[in-house]
This record gives sequence, structure tokens and C-alpha cells, in this order.
Amino acid sequence: MAYLNGAFCSAADARISPFDRGFLFAHAAYEVTAVYGGHLVDFGGHIARLGRTLAGIGIPNPLSGDGWGKVHRDLIAFNDLGEGLIYLQVTAGSYGLRDFAGPEEFEPTVFLYADARPLIGTAARDGVKVIFLEDTRWKRRDMKTTQLLSQALAYRAAREAGADTAFMVEDGRVTEAASANAWIVDDAGHLVTRDLSPSILPGITRAGVLDLLEGSGIRLVERAFTPDEAQQAKEAFTTSAGAMIAPVVAIDGKPVADGRPGPVTRQIQRLYYQAMGADVAAVDAVDGVPHPALLSW
Repeated sequence: MAYLNGAFCSAADARISPFDRGFLFAHAAYEVTAVYGGHLVDFGGHIARLGRTLAGIGIPNPLSGDGWGKVHRDLIAFNDLGEGLIYLQVTAGSYGLRDFAGPEEFEPTVFLYADARPLIGTAARDGVKVIFLEDTRWKRRDMKTTQLLSQALAYRAAREAGADTAFMVEDGRVTEAASANAWIVDDAGHLVTRDLSPSILPGITRAGVLDLLEGSGIRLVERAFTPDEAQQAKEAFTTSAGAMIAPVVAIDGKPVADGRPGPVTRQIQRLYYQAMGADVAAVDAVDGVPHPALLSW
């Protein structure tokens, strides 16, 4: 079941006009919220960011916070979704013309669907491989829009290179991963992630991790880091709603440290999984098989 413009319907029956500005111009905002144990994860942050993005691209917000919450909860119920993601997209709508400026006021198209999938699996256990790529995206990356061609091509380039994703590089500094925020642990043992600006998306999972650092003993430094620093780091990982905390074990074909997820990454995984209500003992049995690296958390 999906949700389209005020009504629930079969996803196969959802129809959107080819004149929709989301289709023609990528004039659209989106959010992806994790669902675990039938509950939304970090939902307030996602809806707040949606509001900021819609305001930034001139689309009226079609629902209140409570309204968005009800639609999400109804989708969870209709799809019996215990674990997975809810995708939400709001476009500037359709008015039967392809006109760059569009009407004075937009009537949004609203689409949501539920995607059942495991959130904590082999990528969390074993890590992912990344490559470096030039960041060719538009300059307002702090707004979560559907202008994702550069990211899609980055994933394809990573796959062709035998990797999973990419660290995007601009002016000699890593901005973020293809669809996630990037983190390293430097030589001093400090956790480093780029400071917020229009150059990166203010990740909701990123914010959740920051909230959990107090009292953890982990020292945070918010600054840009170089590709060389990433390759020489003690640890690296990414954060996003879909992959949550994904250890990075290799960059451009070279292992990060010993090529295994490190202790800081494991500590942050544990803190985040516990905060969202996961049974860490159950999570340890990835694909039903206990794994010593996770059991040692």
C-alpha cells in the first residue's frame, strides 16, 4: 500500500502526471525514515528537515507534523511493517505545462510508500568499501531534494570499481558520502565529521549520533578532512537512515587500518541501536548466525 495525494492505494495503482514538476525538473523534496519494531526512528528530525527543504524550494508544506505522523503510522499498519523504511516525496505538482517558473503558488503532489528491509545486516557487521569521486552536485546540499543524478552515478562508479559507495571530494576535502554523512577517527583518537554548511546534508542519523556522544568518552571534532586523512584514519564510517552506522573498511582499494570495523564505530553502533530500541543481543546474530565481532561489543 502507498499514499498518494490524500488517499491510500496499491503501489501498483499509484499514478502521477508526466507534467509533474518533480518529474520534469526534480523540483521536489524527500525524506526517508527508518522503521524498527514497528516504530519510527528519529521521526521529528525528518519532518523538521522536510519543512526546511520545502520552504527553501518554494513548495507549501501540505501537512502538519501530526498529519505526517498519522500518514506514516497508517502506512506502517497497512503494510504490517516491522522493519524497513518509509519514503516520502513532495513535489511542486502538475499544472499541464512544462514551464520553468511555474505558477505563482504550487499545489504539491504527495507520495509515500513502505519498503520492508533489514536495517542492521551484513554491512553493519562487515563494513563497506568506498572510492573517492569529485563532488559535482549543486551547491545547496543542505536541502534534501530529488536532484540525485550525481549520487546515482557515484553509486554506479563505485560498483564498477568493486566498492559499495563513494566519498565525494571538493576543493581537496571530503564533503560526505554518496548518500550519507562521512566520519573518521583520526590519529589522536578524535571522532571527526564535517561541520554543517550548505556543502552537506544535515543528516538526521548524524544528529542522533551527536546526541549520544555525551558521556560516551568519545571526543568529537566537527571539521572537514582530506582524502589522505580518510585513508590514514584509524576508523571510518557513514551514517544515514537506510544504512544507519556503516563501517568503512576500505577506501580506493586500500584497507582502513586493519580492514575491520574499529572499536569506536562498534561503540557508536551499540549506542544508536540501543537508543532506537533494538535488542543488541538479537542484532549480534546477523542472518541468524552469531558473530564474534558483534558479540564482543
